[in-house]
Amino acid sequence: MSAPDDRSAEGREGLNRTRPPSDTPMLELRDVAKGFPVRDAIGRRRGSVRAVDGVSLAVPRGSVLAIVGESGCGKSTLGRLALRLIEPDSGSILFQGEDLRSLSAAALRARRRDMQLIFQDPFGSLDPRMTVEQAVAEPLRLHNIVPRAKEAERVAELLSRVGLRPELARRWPHEFSGGQRQRIAIARALASGPKLIVGDEPVSALDVSVQAQVVNLLQDLIRELGLTFVLISHDLGVVRHIADQVAVMYLGRIVEQGPTADVFRAPRHPYTRALLAAVPGQGRAGHGYAGAPPIEGDIPSPINPPSGCRFRTRCPYAQPLCAQSLPPLAGGVHAAACHLQETLPPAVAAAELHAGGDRLRRLQEFFSDSHKKTGVFA
Repeated sequence: MSAPDDRSAEGREGLNRTRPPSDTPMLELRDVAKGFPVRDAIGRRRGSVRAVDGVSLAVPRGSVLAIVGESGCGKSTLGRLALRLIEPDSGSILFQGEDLRSLSAAALRARRRDMQLIFQDPFGSLDPRMTVEQAVAEPLRLHNIVPRAKEAERVAELLSRVGLRPELARRWPHEFSGGQRQRIAIARALASGPKLIVGDEPVSALDVSVQAQVVNLLQDLIRELGLTFVLISHDLGVVRHIADQVAVMYLGRIVEQGPTADVFRAPRHPYTRALLAAVPGQGRAGHGYAGAPPIEGDIPSPINPPSGCRFRTRCPYAQPLCAQSLPPLAGGVHAAACHLQETLPPAVAAAELHAGGDRLRRLQEFFSDSHKKTGVFA
């Protein structure tokens, strides 16, 4: 008798499962935490950076969740934890109701077909020793999706879907512009037919006109393929245009979460208000949160965060209570982790986010119209 096919067994264990109920979130995190050790010059452990600390959230099927916050707040680490690219210290990571932490190595590898990541730097994420065809075909081979004889045809289809000519498949990554390389990265992410994609700053390295084209592409793919998308970003203009839900992070914790329109119209946490007020173009009459006090002071050390609310050392509304206990994320669909959210002065919301957001929207409309007329991306 011949030896069993390990890859077939992997597929049986990882893919042949009962379909989850339609109301089960595509992705759910429950009290997920992750710390990284801090060591001195001779390797002795001196503490731990709590990059993600007790985060819980759910992403419904077919929706777009944006995770926003300052650099170093833990949003990229959270995205990698969601895909189990790094192991959490505690908590549960559920994909379609199934705890990824309970899967064997073989089952997790099979499940990765349904979960993909788009990196911030498309040049760094593409192997310079592989042609575009080889890079996009790699997931097809890893998961035995199509026969070898059909790979070139499937790669051509994927390149066409992201707005690139199929004949470019024989070229190398360095022969493309930044926007074209990001489209190649998106094609590679689509190759396995995923249900969930995490985009870690997928447009931040591109100029505004190229951003608009890639945002249009992502919106089209999400709508046409029914994708669930987690967008990690610091660009609030992009977030406002693409996301259904927003989660705001500060020092490893979610401080506000809710529908995008509600968070931008009436932010409940002082940190969210300060982020929106700091966007260029905010603060003018009728444009933004003119009454929001600016953030002062430096970000506290994640090795030794403040007691109670972690934002209290920079919050203009802080009270003694804020140092005594950690505020829970409360408030229903639009929730905030703030003891004072019911007593804060009302936010002065803008009719439009800011001039940059308007510019992105106009560029999106321009490139969308151009593509409809010519059938190609500008």
